[in-house]
Amino acid sequence: MANWLASARLLARTGGRQHRFSITHQLHSGVSVLRTQTCGALRASNIGEKVTLCGWVDSVRDHGGGVFIDLRDRYGKTQVVAAPPGSEAAIEAAKKARAEDVLQIQGVVAARPAETVKPKLATGEIEVRCESLKVLNRSKTPPFQPGQTDLPGEDLRLKHRYLDLRREPMLRTLELRSRIVKGMRDYFEANDFIDIETPILGRSTPEGARDYLVPSRVHRCSFYALPQSPQLYKQILMVAGYDRYVQVARCFRDEDLRADRQPEFTQLDMEMSFVEMDDVVGMIDGLVVKLAKDILGLEVSLPLPRMTYDEAMRRFGHDAPDLRFGMELVDCTDLAKQTEFRVFRETADGGGFVRGIRVPNGTSTYSRRGLDSLTDWVRQDFCARGLAWFRIEEDGTLFSPIAKNFEQPVLDAIKERMGAEPGDLLLFIADSWEVSCKALAGLRKRIGAEMKMYDPAEMNFSWVTEFPMFEWDDEEHRWVAMHHPFTAPRPQDLELLDSDPKACRAIAYDLVINGSEAGGGTIRIHDSEIQSKVFGLLGIDEQTAKDRFGFLLDALQFGAPPHGGIALGIDRFVMLFGKLDSIRDCIAFPKTQRATDLMTGAPNLVDGRQLNELNIAVTAPPKTENNE
Repeated sequence: MANWLASARLLARTGGRQHRFSITHQLHSGVSVLRTQTCGALRASNIGEKVTLCGWVDSVRDHGGGVFIDLRDRYGKTQVVAAPPGSEAAIEAAKKARAEDVLQIQGVVAARPAETVKPKLATGEIEVRCESLKVLNRSKTPPFQPGQTDLPGEDLRLKHRYLDLRREPMLRTLELRSRIVKGMRDYFEANDFIDIETPILGRSTPEGARDYLVPSRVHRCSFYALPQSPQLYKQILMVAGYDRYVQVARCFRDEDLRADRQPEFTQLDMEMSFVEMDDVVGMIDGLVVKLAKDILGLEVSLPLPRMTYDEAMRRFGHDAPDLRFGMELVDCTDLAKQTEFRVFRETADGGGFVRGIRVPNGTSTYSRRGLDSLTDWVRQDFCARGLAWFRIEEDGTLFSPIAKNFEQPVLDAIKERMGAEPGDLLLFIADSWEVSCKALAGLRKRIGAEMKMYDPAEMNFSWVTEFPMFEWDDEEHRWVAMHHPFTAPRPQDLELLDSDPKACRAIAYDLVINGSEAGGGTIRIHDSEIQSKVFGLLGIDEQTAKDRFGFLLDALQFGAPPHGGIALGIDRFVMLFGKLDSIRDCIAFPKTQRATDLMTGAPNLVDGRQLNELNIAVTAPPKTENNE
């Protein structure tokens, strides 16, 4: 503190002209009065300097004549040596140091002996000869070492997340996240966007995923809802004249979780006025080019490839196809009608589909046992009736247990349509359109990874456009919005709102990276009459629409401009740019698949007094196998 006071007084005396830089440099370099350098800063050019380091004990090695400590912070590691003729007190203190203790080391930078130099380590040419060692805090024996290679289970790491975050891969991932977010902010600022925060406590508009509700103490029996997205607010900002809005927004959805989904997540939210789809897509194209170049050093050519939703489903069976490899779906339904194989024939005659994929050189990878495993998998995971297969022999013939049910001209036609060559494997699903899409897309993804059909370092960016406006909900017996209720239909499809909602296509677009949806957006409805018609198709009557969305419908009548935007999943971007398998690995404090925080114990029971203030009574549910 005294040093800082002296610096401040000197700054005041000199008017800041001479001393301001040294203080700014200290603040920006990560050092303070407790340390002169970080553990990753020292180089051969520092030899002979007296330094003070602070950090965690990464490892301790007592070699009898001296003690070697690797001291670690987020910037790197430095080897500290406590040995004669150094301070006896420092040597004794070093002997007592344990993993994850927090130490302050004072000493002199020296060259490492030539035989111990580590060229791959940034500080590998030097070591610090310890003159003084102070324990800032002792650590209990940790349940796992941040530097160990054989990691414990994820639950243990999440429970002790503060230790897990000390691991270098976690540190690099969070640094990557910071760079991506900064790159996004810089890009939109350079393009005249204004960063505006929208409320966290808002109104519940139950349409889509479940809301997280927050009870109000002041307004009895009333609730706020945490935002699933800033959708309504950003549309109102467009009505207000803020024609280029952007925000790094926290969003919340109470839905079933997967490896790439969290109950709370972060998105880059963007909206523009007086635009069409090409304007929004073009803006994101530029962002992709910038991030790929700045973060990964990759050159991306524009425009990014585009395909319609119908084309994506026909060619790949998925609305976010991975374009790093081929293996496209091929429809053989017409040929199936010419065969005596009952499963194919009955499916085709009954209005179903027989579609397949060609696995190049797949016969050498998948044995009969492997094919049985794939068959069991598509049955269990996708409810498919089964999996039919053909191997292309060296002489070009098709071998399969079901081949006897096909006449030779049909087999030849299948081979030609599939583009099959000797050594290839042909896989077929005979089922409904939906099941054939899901099962073949799943097979394509699994086989592509297992056969290493693409370079994991490759990044592929594309767009899928013209999604259906609606999809039918069998449980509720009504249309639901595929994106959200404020999505505009294509102008040429306006009449279909009255005659054939299923055929109506939306001005909607998704950004796809390596087979994952990384963002989705639409052009919005800015006409209150069209908005009311869409609400009607969704089963939202006039009074319900007024109750839930009256403020938006009112705003649309006060000069709403044409507008549209997109939301990019920041967590998903980090996962894809960092080549991670789980979205939990790119969030500092994630939830489990059961939406729990193992470190803090959230969600948890609250004090009865709090519930009374909120006028809430909790009734314990009946005990079940999952609720004991």
